[in-house]
Amino acid sequence: MAVQFLFPEGKRKALTFSYDDAQIHDRRLVSLFNEKGIKATFHLNSGTLGQPGFIASGEVEQLYEKHEVACHGVTHPFFNQLSLTQTVREVYEDRRALEKYSGKIVQGMSYPYGEYNDRLIQASLNAGIVYSRSIEPTMHFDLPADFMHWHPTWHHDQVTETMLEDFLTQPAYRNMSLLYIWGHSYEFERDGTWDHIEKICDRLQGQKDVWYATNLEIYEYVTAMRSLVISVEGDLVYNPSAVTLCLCDGEQVISLHPGERRKVGQ
Repeated sequence: MAVQFLFPEGKRKALTFSYDDAQIHDRRLVSLFNEKGIKATFHLNSGTLGQPGFIASGEVEQLYEKHEVACHGVTHPFFNQLSLTQTVREVYEDRRALEKYSGKIVQGMSYPYGEYNDRLIQASLNAGIVYSRSIEPTMHFDLPADFMHWHPTWHHDQVTETMLEDFLTQPAYRNMSLLYIWGHSYEFERDGTWDHIEKICDRLQGQKDVWYATNLEIYEYVTAMRSLVISVEGDLVYNPSAVTLCLCDGEQVISLHPGERRKVGQ
């Protein structure tokens, strides 16, 4: 095949963050991300909103305006202990409430305590969830093979300056590298490590070859990329998706718009 995939605007790297539980320390973290031009996904438990130590439901739309709101179960349950009915309710009702509070369509999730099973995955898909994050670190920058088993690169506590340099200096032949950092904002307050996430953001901000995206944006782009229709000879491509894709055709970076067909490799 003559062409290679790239992230939007011809970028070869992507960065996404993910934070769970919607405790009040999200306010400071969101402010930091906004200041640094970094995008994140915040996984909320709708049943805990407004309780002591948690943000209020009325804050959701404005607080996370520049980011993504996603599910985390109504009550942050141990899903492996639930019946099928309870499982369905935890996901479906969380999505319903968060869409009301955020004013956005909610399609993402992360697994509370990292617990998941086939029943939960099927119930989530039936409820309109398209991806869900675990807590198992991959320690690499590969794209997920299955978005319902989306494993992050590292928890923020594991991130070192060397790791960030490894990501930022990935060789061009790798073509598409994804760094996914996750955690809980309360950990910075509890452990006195706000300086750690600030240093991470300082190092990663403003990189010209990095696409700053939410979890859902990563999912939508990669899914569209994988749906690209290519001729047997590899000289004709068709984009059936609603997403503009970026390709490298030899040394030329091209945009393939929704519904567009074009010759490549000439």
